[in-house]
Amino acid sequence: MGRRIGLLLLFIFLSLKDVFSQNNRAIDANHIGWNAFFLNYALNDKWSMHGEFQWRRTEFIKKPQQNLYRTGLNLKLNPSVIFRFGYLYADTFNYGQIPISSLGMEFPEHRTYQMFTLNNPIGRIQVSHRFMLEQRWLGSFSDKTLERPDDYVYLNRARYMARIDIPLKGTTIGNGIPYIAAYDELMIGFGKNVNQNVFDQNRIGILTGYRFSNQIRVEGGYFNQIVQLGRLVEGKNVFQGNRGYIINTYFNF
Repeated sequence: MGRRIGLLLLFIFLSLKDVFSQNNRAIDANHIGWNAFFLNYALNDKWSMHGEFQWRRTEFIKKPQQNLYRTGLNLKLNPSVIFRFGYLYADTFNYGQIPISSLGMEFPEHRTYQMFTLNNPIGRIQVSHRFMLEQRWLGSFSDKTLERPDDYVYLNRARYMARIDIPLKGTTIGNGIPYIAAYDELMIGFGKNVNQNVFDQNRIGILTGYRFSNQIRVEGGYFNQIVQLGRLVEGKNVFQGNRGYIINTYFNF
């Protein structure tokens, strides 16, 4: 399993290296800060409710990048496998030198999703895999004078994330135990409206964390996001290279 994860991450790295080596690429670099809050409320041994808010900023914290709200229902199929389905709403703002929207406008997004998470401990290392399918409706404007989108573009996206968590003392991550974590997530668009960004995003996080109790866990660290825009600008594919910090706070009840 570990060898397969290593080969996948090597493939992602080589693919991204090839992407940025082309002459027809334009790069828009931004400093970002992501602040996320996750809530899980258990209904019984198998079912639980998920709530989430992410406050995403540019210039680390000064300007908005995106506000994201996600909800879902979890089903624990067994101790190692969790299935979730749910709904998401997001507002994406005009940020960076080359905005995502061609008109440079804030736009809304509605999304439904289905997700599987597989946990596979290897000794003291906790390895997890997350597979997600998303159905996305992105608001679009035909004119900058409009206050609301007059159309929605439908997109599909597949996501895969591999993550490892390692306790800094002992063999498991329990209460009062610090840990380190790292993950890589690849996002691929598909369907007739994908346009330029079949490769949609790649995200890398390197974190340190601490579990205060069964109810509260906090982690934070370095975060790198690469985003390909779904349109050409002056005949070039545009990639955002966003780097900064990420802080995740988890509440479990």
